[in-house]
Amino acid sequence: MAKNPPNHMQTVSGWAAMDSSGKITPFVFKRRENGVDDVSIKIMYCGICHTDLHHIKNAWGITMYPLVPGHEITGIITKVGENVSNFKVGDRVGVGCIAASCLDCDFCKDSQENYCDKLQFTYNSIFWDGSITYGGYSRMLVADKRYVIHIPDSLPLDSAAPLLCAGITVFSPMKQHNMLQTAGKRLGVVGLGGLGHIAVKFGKAFGLHVTVISTSPSKEREARERLGADDFIVSTNSKQMKGAMRSLDFVGAPDQPLDLPAFPLIFGKRVITGSIIGGIKETQEMMDLCGKHNITCDIEIVKTDSINEALDRLEKNDVRYRFVIDIAGSLSPRM
Repeated sequence: MAKNPPNHMQTVSGWAAMDSSGKITPFVFKRRENGVDDVSIKIMYCGICHTDLHHIKNAWGITMYPLVPGHEITGIITKVGENVSNFKVGDRVGVGCIAASCLDCDFCKDSQENYCDKLQFTYNSIFWDGSITYGGYSRMLVADKRYVIHIPDSLPLDSAAPLLCAGITVFSPMKQHNMLQTAGKRLGVVGLGGLGHIAVKFGKAFGLHVTVISTSPSKEREARERLGADDFIVSTNSKQMKGAMRSLDFVGAPDQPLDLPAFPLIFGKRVITGSIIGGIKETQEMMDLCGKHNITCDIEIVKTDSINEALDRLEKNDVRYRFVIDIAGSLSPRM
């Protein structure tokens, strides 16, 4: 049973789901004091991920209410613990999906904390001290230094926020399959949403020939002209799909169940694999590359009093391509 440890003395205002109705309301709660290994962060922006929507409505049956969502967090450090040497007050930082891991397993020692059996998430998980983690739909956050990312000065904090989930989710498998060093290879991106549009941007930055595969012919113009895709295939057009056979080296797949007959895999020498987000070292590498190539997410800023409207639109896929909450207020500068 989650507990509220005595060191949780900081009163924080945020926004939470109190039940599975799908509605977010203002919520005041307690965060822990800044420990020796912690940094305190004034949250400026927080992306709205589809995972937030699943948790808010308890779609997976694991939600612990009250729920403060948000794991695409950017902000400014306001305090550092005495054991913290790689961050200082005033640093521009981000926090993604990971709040804690065991630090001792082979995955953790290999900077792959995202595969740790004891992985705990930024919200709706149990932290080391036994408390339930609360996410970025709030004014401030206390985070362990080992799970915090530096944000390059060249990247705006608002459009960099979704990189901490959507960005690393597509970057990690691209790195795993050597797409960062295979210019000229051909990448297929299935679906042009929050993850898909970032995959297109990464693909172009790494010199890949990028094909977008979509059910919507209307997205072809934005795929080509706005994002720079080289080709576009309508997945419901059997002629186009057949014509593209064996034309791609890598394909990012959607979240729908896949039908995998064995013989096409065998005779095509094909490999299917999966991954989840990325480790902290890999996330920092991605963020630094985004700074180098000026890669950000295409976003729509929403105020805190419009979170529910944004969630309703997200459920209808009515966003190009990521909602980001202006936590610090509509008058805060783009930092």
